[in-house]
Amino acid sequence: MRIAFISNVVHPFVKGGAQKRIHEIGTRLAADGHEITIYGRQFWNGPDELDHEGLTLRAVAPAADLYTDDRRSITEAVDFAARLARPLHRRLTENDHDLVVASVFPYFPVLASKLAALGTDTPLVTTWHEVWRDYWESYLGGAAPFGKTIEHVTARLPQQAIAVSGITADRLAAIGPARESIDVVPNGIDVDQIRSAPLPETHGRDSYDVLFAGRLIEDKNVALLLDAFDAVADRTDATLGIIGDGPEATRLQQQAQRLDHTDRIDFLGFLDEYDHVLGHMRAARVFASPSTREGFGITCAEAMAADCTVIAADHPESAASEVLGGAGMLVQPERAALVETLRQALAGERPAKDPQKRAATYDWDSVATKAERTYQKAVR
Repeated sequence: MRIAFISNVVHPFVKGGAQKRIHEIGTRLAADGHEITIYGRQFWNGPDELDHEGLTLRAVAPAADLYTDDRRSITEAVDFAARLARPLHRRLTENDHDLVVASVFPYFPVLASKLAALGTDTPLVTTWHEVWRDYWESYLGGAAPFGKTIEHVTARLPQQAIAVSGITADRLAAIGPARESIDVVPNGIDVDQIRSAPLPETHGRDSYDVLFAGRLIEDKNVALLLDAFDAVADRTDATLGIIGDGPEATRLQQQAQRLDHTDRIDFLGFLDEYDHVLGHMRAARVFASPSTREGFGITCAEAMAADCTVIAADHPESAASEVLGGAGMLVQPERAALVETLRQALAGERPAKDPQKRAATYDWDSVATKAERTYQKAVR
């Protein structure tokens, strides 16, 4: 197959889950003989088109800021979509690609991809990482109807939809395609890389008993984790490491300074090297992520592969329970419940199923095989 992936940002020049997924699937399909092209912004140095690890990277727009005041820039998404449509349409009319695979979101490049395919038989495959629905109200406030409308329009396009989890597929079916037509292809992890990642070497603590990794935003519930850990620390000498950055970083650091056991809490910020994050997971005893919004929950899968005891929120807006599959501990996102579960995990209690065995089901080789089947179905 000749596959065109659409992503305004391209791994490894910009780090992120959606673009890493394209890279991992794309490199494996390229190794199997498929022809893979990624259309994106030119965040790399050099020519507009280059070969990178068996993939063709084709720039249709210059690099641009992706965020405005900690929110994804609508202007950037519209600009990329406008620059994408014409060159992609030309390639499709010349029969250069058998199908187009576009990530959701942002939505405008998906709409541009569909527009570019007009007059051709090229199918559109969409990969839905999340479906926001009512979350638009807290994200955009008074402008929420605009976000909801664009999401609904995108969901109703003729497409072969992929969702990264069952819960995301259910949300998508509520506004667009029939549930039985949506394929679930999860996000993936490199199990061998995780298990061989070097253990951390720092000037301070080398490892943490409890670890969190993720973007520091309200939905991740790190404030709840800080309070619960402080209560647990009364009876143990446990330490807590927070990996990540985001709009809540300053507020969370101020909260930590007011706690009784602030000396046992470290904010490590964003770690440039992925192996450093994995090393901290390998060294930790417990990975805690009480996030109430997870379209998938990749850090939970990574932590299971690192043989952490994973604690995640049991919440209808989170796919964590689906990812853990009994190989982690689910807890109501409330202080008392999280305190008790943290105590149990630090005392050595383990989940009913083997975390590493569960994590192996998310290895990128398996994910790429599932994706390939869906792409072949779309072409047929």
